Amino acid sequence: MTGNTPTTPTGRLIAFVGGDGAGKSTLATRLHQALNDVGHTAVLVGKHTTGIPADPELSAYLDRLNELVYRRDARVAKACGDHYWLLALASWYTLQDRLVVRPALADGTHVVLDNAHHKILARYAVGPEAPAHLAERVFAHLAEPDLLFFLDIGAREALARKGSFSSLETGHSGGGDEDFIRYQDTVLDQMRERASYGGWLRLDVAGMGRDDVFKAAADELAARLHLTV
Repeated sequence: MTGNTPTTPTGRLIAFVGGDGAGKSTLATRLHQALNDVGHTAVLVGKHTTGIPADPELSAYLDRLNELVYRRDARVAKACGDHYWLLALASWYTLQDRLVVRPALADGTHVVLDNAHHKILARYAVGPEAPAHLAERVFAHLAEPDLLFFLDIGAREALARKGSFSSLETGHSGGGDEDFIRYQDTVLDQMRERASYGGWLRLDVAGMGRDDVFKAAADELAARLHLTV
């Protein structure tokens, strides 16, 4: 007589989107720690996460791709153009999704994804070179988050928190504070529009301290995914 083999519950994918300086990494790191502290199994997957358990060759390959995409000279990055970087980013996200995110979810591990691709879609929607519909298509196969937090904060306040910024964070439009604010608020308008029809969970974090943001996110995590921290 054969019994049914018990199945491992699938992990939940929790992701974050928002402008530069919104506090995504801070919140993602804290929620990841809180989940593990109360007995959940969770991993934090960020912009430079390349480790694949028990597979050093794949880890090394993923790390080399990460170096090409994220650890490159700013002048080279600008010279390559939007079409190239869209496809390079799609390659990176595809491999991280296939080799890191989905295997963890299949093992019942919750994934806290700090580098969700949704901000890239908003940036390409306001960019002059590569069409937004192409960006939508090349990221469409990625795992869908069970909960996508949208940290909404104006660019001026975000800049006051950050203190400094890169050329990419101004859309390569200039090096002044107003260039950052102008570009970031344009991208933010796109995020707000997408949040209204995309099922994103919007948290207005303007004027909020880190503890208040964490509590608001933790309450939503419990209410929507039944994950108490």
